[in-house]
Order: sequence, then structure tokens, then C-alpha cells
Amino acid sequence: MSLEVAFTLLVAAVAVERVAELVVSNRNAEWSLSQGGVESGRGHYPFMVVLHTGLLLGALVEVWVRRPEPPAALSWTMLALVVASQGLRWWCIRTLGRQWNTRVIVVPGAPRVVGGPYRWIPHPNYVAVVVEGFALPLVGGAWITALVFTVLNAGLLATRIRAEDAALARLTQGVHA
Repeated sequence: MSLEVAFTLLVAAVAVERVAELVVSNRNAEWSLSQGGVESGRGHYPFMVVLHTGLLLGALVEVWVRRPEPPAALSWTMLALVVASQGLRWWCIRTLGRQWNTRVIVVPGAPRVVGGPYRWIPHPNYVAVVVEGFALPLVGGAWITALVFTVLNAGLLATRIRAEDAALARLTQGVHA
């Protein structure tokens, strides 16, 4: 099997995983809103959707057009990081339970989650996003996609984390606007 075909299968598997995430996210967002949840940071969400879609498509296009030949050690190491990032992401989803979704929705009265990976770092899901963002393209040698996504994602995450932290701070202060 060629690198291009194997990489396409990997990206397709990640895309299927992303669809599964969206199913869980939509269900949890509906629950959060039905519990009086307040959404913040809507402005950056469309950019996030485009950027994450662009990661998958950009990596595929780059691999098929440039036809890079990454060293096997790089591909296998990056594949291990992709798998680890998926494991971390689903650990976050499981730990947050109904409170996890791809939007910034805070439910008044819901306890702040401090277990699982949140015991050690405040935003572990974004560690998974950052790792996947450079590792997935590099499995196939798509270094341009890895670089562009990483730079754009850094700006997005700065905005996203500020929005989440502000929403959580308002919750702990009893302000929900």
C-alpha cells in the first residue's frame, strides 16, 4: 500500500472520529442549554470549524500533490502521537461527561471538573489538539500543513482559552452573562 493511500485511510479514520465527537458534542450542548447553560465565544467557533476541516483536507492535498517521502521513524513516531492525542481527547470527553462539547457552554451550578487530566492541567483537550495538529500531517510528511495549522491554531487557542477561562470565572463569581 502506498503512503498516500495509507495516509488517506488514517485521515478518514480521524474524520470518522471527529464526526463521533460532533454527535457527542451536539447531544451534550443540547443538554447544557436545557439546563440553563450560557454560551460564550461564539465568534471564534466558525473559524475553529474551518481550521480543523482545513487540517484534514490540507494534509491530504499536500500528501497527494507533493508526494513526500518522510522517514519511517518520523511517520511511526507521529502516528503514535496521533493515537495518544486521540486517547487524551476521549479521556477529556469522558471526564467532563455531559459538560463536554465543542462550544463554550457553562451550566450554572455545575461543579468545575478537576479530575482526570484536569487534575494536572487546566485545558488538556487543547494539548490533544496541538499534538494532533502537527503530528497527523507529519505522519504523511505534510510539513506545510503542520506548520500552517500550528501557527493559526495558536492564535485560535489563545482566543478560545481566554473565552473559556472568562466563562468559568463568571460562573464561580455567580455572574452568567
